[in-house]
Amino acid sequence: MSIITLGDMAATTGALLGIDPGTKTFGLAVSDVTRLIASPVETIKRKKFTPDAQRIFDLYDNRNCTGIVIGLPMNMDGSDGPRVQSVKDFAVNLCNLRDLPILFWDERLSTAAVTRNMIEADHSRAKRAEAVDKLAAAYILQGVLDRLRN
Repeated sequence: MSIITLGDMAATTGALLGIDPGTKTFGLAVSDVTRLIASPVETIKRKKFTPDAQRIFDLYDNRNCTGIVIGLPMNMDGSDGPRVQSVKDFAVNLCNLRDLPILFWDERLSTAAVTRNMIEADHSRAKRAEAVDKLAAAYILQGVLDRLRN
């Protein structure tokens, strides 16, 4: 498995794929090749692992990505909760299919921040539900991009 550090990620170039893994959906986002801006791409409903992984790999390849950032749902006190192990297992399973560099990134409050921004922008509940996961993936990925620049 290729779980890497932020320093390892900084040593490479190219677009990154961000994933906000939920229990029912995956939010997906990509960066530009210069790693300045994260853009939401899509939300996929979780079905079975293999077709979900294939959609992730397709997006990774089509956008010429060089690494994956996966949001890690830490507890508010910084400890690992039961969902953290589930996300790590998902990453191991991805790497068993294809060896790709994966960086975990603390995603605490990403969905809450995105939802708050959407409420402030007066988006309807239906629009929020449709977009929140891919926007959370972009929020997580943008956090990594900002950190890489500093």
